Amino acid sequence: MNLDHEDLNRLIEKISKSDIQEFSLEGEDFKLEIKRNLLDQNRLSNSLASNNSFENQTKASQTSINDNVQIINEPEEPQVAPPALSDLIDITSPMVGTFYRAAAPGEDPFVEIGNNIKVGQTICILEAMKLMNEIESEFNAEIVEILVENGTPVEFGQVLMRVKQS
Repeated sequence: MNLDHEDLNRLIEKISKSDIQEFSLEGEDFKLEIKRNLLDQNRLSNSLASNNSFENQTKASQTSINDNVQIINEPEEPQVAPPALSDLIDITSPMVGTFYRAAAPGEDPFVEIGNNIKVGQTICILEAMKLMNEIESEFNAEIVEILVENGTPVEFGQVLMRVKQS
């Protein structure tokens, strides 16, 4: 499917005159998404109507829709994760808290990328409600990735590190 600039403008104009809130169109080499909030547009339309200016109303609606139009070029082939990552194990956060790589500011981190860890070894600290919870390794492994910055809030189940079990 080919859309030129004029076709795109006609499509946007027709959608702007309708009650459609979300519109998606995919072709072989593109994806078009239009999302709008009709409540905000109705409020905008009512304030512009008080000026008795239909032309301003149409331009404002067109501008609002144009601001929300995204044309996304999709890759021709689906992206596949590198095969090397398939043998990695995710270490996830067991709670909501703040992630710390070291016991105190200025001290060496518990682990670095490339370190070998053993069962029971502390790999980080999660602070939750002013309590410092040491997170220990559940297996012998090598640290391959550390995905969270020091001092960053984390969610339950968020991946903190990836390891390769030894």
